[in-house]
Amino acid sequence: MAPSPGDTPAMHPNRSSAATVWRWIGAVGVLASAAVHLVLWFQGYRDLEVVGPLFLLNAAGGVVLAVAILVWRHWLPLLGGIGFGLLTLTAYVLSATVGFFSVMTPFEFAGTAEIVSAMADLTAIVGSGMAMLRERGAA
Repeated sequence: MAPSPGDTPAMHPNRSSAATVWRWIGAVGVLASAAVHLVLWFQGYRDLEVVGPLFLLNAAGGVVLAVAILVWRHWLPLLGGIGFGLLTLTAYVLSATVGFFSVMTPFEFAGTAEIVSAMADLTAIVGSGMAMLRERGAA
């Protein structure tokens, strides 16, 4: 089925450019969070039985997802950006409150890694979500 004229980016250049900016914001958030997890993996998290491989998977998956958000003009990588941010932030909150795979960290945002990662995850969620809304024409 062919798109209606109201759905083409040429008819709504502001929506298209705004969605692109939001995609970049979401991708930067995902990539920044992935970078923090890779740095932490190199700083010793690689030695943890379950969490170590998860940090490395987070870093590799974040790079792939950031690229997908930028090059694949579909809602699926945007949903991935939202999920990535939510799940990464949730894993940190779990590790700081009840433990996450036997890892218990203090629930404080005093460290640089925690602050950067939390802000990056929020950026991934908001950027990807806003891009999705812009592309759907709701914002």
